[in-house]
Amino acid sequence: MRPDSRSLFGNFRADVEAAVLEFIGTTLWLLFALGGIQSSIWTNQDSISTATNGHVRPIPSSQQVVHAAAAFGLSLLVAMWLFYRATGGVFNPNVSLALLLVGVIGPVRFVLFFVAQVLGAIAASAILLGLLPGPLVVTPAPGNGINVVQALFIEAFMTTMLVLAVLMLAAEKHKGTPFAPIGVGLTVFAGMLWGDIYTGCAMNTARAFGPAVFSGFDGRHWVYWVGPFLGSLMATALYVILKHIRYWDLNPDQDSQDPKQSPMSNGSSKTENGNGRAAAA
Repeated sequence: MRPDSRSLFGNFRADVEAAVLEFIGTTLWLLFALGGIQSSIWTNQDSISTATNGHVRPIPSSQQVVHAAAAFGLSLLVAMWLFYRATGGVFNPNVSLALLLVGVIGPVRFVLFFVAQVLGAIAASAILLGLLPGPLVVTPAPGNGINVVQALFIEAFMTTMLVLAVLMLAAEKHKGTPFAPIGVGLTVFAGMLWGDIYTGCAMNTARAFGPAVFSGFDGRHWVYWVGPFLGSLMATALYVILKHIRYWDLNPDQDSQDPKQSPMSNGSSKTENGNGRAAAA
């Protein structure tokens, strides 16, 4: 995913191919993620009637929150892992911005990814609208008692954690990098447990925009653009600071698999026969 430094369009064919795969990956992920949210709400007809009453968001039950969190986190884990070697499994314009800022992708790939991710979210929403009964009720909105400023910063902080997880687990190369989708998926799961009841927990501008194309935009939709992009900038700034202070020197050998670097690796009692008793003189 490293940009070609020779020319802005030096790797254009690869950028287009990667963007097509991002579109497919985003569509598949949100098909399962949004479908999981739709099914969690559909189990409660009171939630359905409330959700379709303008842009009043129903208050989900604890069971519905866990259902939605599991659908989002686990589907992202699987989808990201499927496309990890091909595109990085980004599926999120806010993550794409962070990858652009730290030099993982170039400007052309960022623009193509942005478009592909938004179109993927629209496609997933359209498929769900055609397949499932009733209206689509997965568009995020601030919950009852949450004003736009609160919603904005909740989205910003949740997106900060998500983007930082991607940067530290996937963009940074270490022994845990191949398993980054697990950490990223769990981050989304945890974020949903916190934010679902307050904002719908988008953490992803495309995820908020796609279903809104069909359910309609209200005056608070801008929160899901400003909040996640602010979170992306906050995470990128923190990542740059960590790189500047050489964070790996603060806890050296953390990734080591050498047992000699384990605590008390030399043993608490050194003996000649190795059985914990002093050898006979």
